[in-house]
Formats: sequence, C-alpha cells, structure tokens
Amino acid sequence: MPQPPAPRKTLGRPPRISREEVVTTARRIVDTEGVDRLTMRRLATEIGSTPMALYHHVRNKEELLVLLLDDYATRTLHRPDLPAQPRERIVVAAATIHEALAACPWIVEVLTADDLMATSALWFVEQIVDGLVECGLSPERAVHGYRAIWYYTAGEIVVRVTAARRRTDDDRPTYREQVFADLDPGELPRLVQVADHWAPLTAEDTYLDGLRALVDGLLAPR
Repeated sequence: MPQPPAPRKTLGRPPRISREEVVTTARRIVDTEGVDRLTMRRLATEIGSTPMALYHHVRNKEELLVLLLDDYATRTLHRPDLPAQPRERIVVAAATIHEALAACPWIVEVLTADDLMATSALWFVEQIVDGLVECGLSPERAVHGYRAIWYYTAGEIVVRVTAARRRTDDDRPTYREQVFADLDPGELPRLVQVADHWAPLTAEDTYLDGLRALVDGLLAPR
C-alpha cells in the first residue's frame, strides 16, 4: 500500500538571537576580514538568522558600528590614574587612546571615515580638553587643540599600519627605497646622509615625543 505523505515541516521562527551575539559575530568579521566585509546580510548569515531579525537589535550598519566602537572601548580603554599637572594629563589621556587604537586599527578607519564615536571614550576627550583649558587655552582653542592631537594620533596609526601591511604583502624593495638609493648628493645632501638609515629611523616608535612636542606647541604663548 502507498505510504501516506510525510507531514510537512513548518519553518517556524528563526532562532532567537541576542545583542551580545550580534556584536560578538560582527567583531569577528571585522577583525578577520575588515569593515568593508561587514554587512547586515553577511552578519545574519554568520549568525544563522535573517537580516530582518537583526533589525530588532540594530537599525542599520551605522548603529552596528557604534555598538562595536562602544564594545571595544569598554573592553580595552581603561581610565588611567591621571597626574595632577594638566599638561601631563593631556599626554597620558592621548597616549592611552593611542595605545588602545593601535591594537585595533580598523577602529581608526571607522572613526576617521565618518562622525561616529564611542560615547564611553568621551571621558578621555574631556581630560584632554579640560587639560588644555587649565593650561590657559579658551574652550574654543582647546577644541582645536584636541582636534590637532586626534589628527596626529589617528594619522600616526594609519600610516604605520598601512606601511607595515605593504611590507608584509611585498618583500621587494619599496619605491622609496629605490629612489633613495639613487639620490643626487649635490641637490639632496641631507637625505643622502640618512638614506641608508631612513627606513629603520622612520619605523621607530616616536609617538610620545611627537605628542609632547605638539602639546608644547599648542600651549606656547602667542
């Protein structure tokens, strides 16, 4: 006798997901493949859900990136004991930001590409702006000073990480090395003098030296 048809399986609702799972999975994608590969569809696939289910937790990719920023800041950006001297407070706060961001360069990419920010990191911005004001700057000039410090901090990380990535991807001499090997000593005597040491010199970590010089310049009498 013919067997009765098997009962049809109902799809039902997709498994329930948590915001923590959303953030953890998104963080794994950007850590391994970069921010450009993070999409709501890709995230839903990795979790085993649907894009529509994700919208119960995040409205769009921008909000997802904000969650990632706050998640990273909460886990890694710990408030240090700040010195009483305001000039040193500026340096310590900026150096702490630099240390945290240098360990996760994709964060810098997100922060410099748009107006997104981690609200949990604002305490550090407060310390820098307040320190500049205590050193004699107006609040307006202190904001400009913070912006200069941020540009220096983010730029240093972007340049260093990009250069390291290019060196990893290609073992051949860089274009700069080829040019420096054939400099005209009559026209560029100083560059010829340091050409052989240019790469190791520019690879040294001089962030703190540059930061202190920048702060000194911002606070110099005008």
